[in-house]
Amino acid sequence: MIAATGVDESSLHYRGWRVVLACFLMAFFMFGFGLYGQGVYLVELQRAHGWSGTLVSAASTFSFLLTSVLVIFTDDLLTRIGLRSLILCGLSALGASTVLLALMQTPWQLYLAYALMSVGWTGMGTVVIATVLNSWFDRRRGLALSLAFNGATCGGIILVPLLLSLTGSIGFRSAMLAATVAMMVLVLPVVVTFIGWPAGRSLASSGRPSGDGTAAPAHSRKALLANAAFWTMVLPIAVALLAQMGFIIHQVTFLEPLIGRSAAGLAVTIMAAMAVVGRLSLGLFVDRLDPRLACAASMTSQAAALFVLLQSTSPMVLLACCAVYGFSIGNMITFPPLIIQREIGSAAFAAAMGLGTSISGIVSAFGPGLVGLVRSLTGNYTTAFAMCVVLDLVAAGVVLWRPGRRVKVVAP
Repeated sequence: MIAATGVDESSLHYRGWRVVLACFLMAFFMFGFGLYGQGVYLVELQRAHGWSGTLVSAASTFSFLLTSVLVIFTDDLLTRIGLRSLILCGLSALGASTVLLALMQTPWQLYLAYALMSVGWTGMGTVVIATVLNSWFDRRRGLALSLAFNGATCGGIILVPLLLSLTGSIGFRSAMLAATVAMMVLVLPVVVTFIGWPAGRSLASSGRPSGDGTAAPAHSRKALLANAAFWTMVLPIAVALLAQMGFIIHQVTFLEPLIGRSAAGLAVTIMAAMAVVGRLSLGLFVDRLDPRLACAASMTSQAAALFVLLQSTSPMVLLACCAVYGFSIGNMITFPPLIIQREIGSAAFAAAMGLGTSISGIVSAFGPGLVGLVRSLTGNYTTAFAMCVVLDLVAAGVVLWRPGRRVKVVAP
């Protein structure tokens, strides 16, 4: 699924950029509601219903694990119901989830809401966004992915503070319902109008153009799982995300005793802002780089930032380390589709993205718990973050290994 040759992808008139806009909005609301907003739900649901933090956190973990299973079958869903239908199902499920979060009264409704959120991730998450943009772009694929995935970071920077502000003024229920309406008004028209495969193309066998709307899957998950190159891409990125999630969740707890609560909050803001800058900067030239080499450099920069952070108590140095660390945060979900397209190919792209995202999601989910466990055992964060440094460096070494050949695509 490569954009047709001869098309000027740099032109603002190219339809692919309107697809990027749609994907940006999808990522904005999916990550805003489905990831960053979960901290808001944790607080507000405990306050409104008196539920324990363990109950709400368990529902969140259930959602992430269910998502990691469902995304494996993204390519099958794209083949059976089509791209636009899958996204609209995801949008409907996410909307139902946020409405239920606003109106729920019993714990079973909480788990239903989080299950619906998992369906939302399947229809509007990383795999679908990467797959559709992979079909529209060739020479500017990296820039398109970077711009679209910046919607994820913006969801955390804009949507979560907006939810908190609205909750303070009109209450959590009204805030969630208003944000849900805004999502539908903004996302539904652009999905219906802009989302689709390039003319004459679909998720077709062998990655070749196909005139009809659906085609049989042209991949073998067994071939992917047996391919060493696939694992040397998936595992190091999963390990790097594990370390990244561990640091992000524990960042404020680590920094607050050293520089105070307000400065720790500033560090989070700086890191999030640098994630946007990092994605945009990488997107401008990543299509001319070796994605594995760029990925290893990003992992190494995060290891270096954490190492220096552990050596200093200076507020300026700590803030600078958070800025350097943040520069590479967003790029960890940009590299996999670039490596997959280059080394595995278009025919197995959706299957490889689904499997890779599932594995990364399951592995990285243990990051916060692992860092917390090491801190509990040692009494401080030094050993825990040193472990993250080692994991990043090991991941950087493994991702540079390129064994075997391209995946052999086998039609069923």
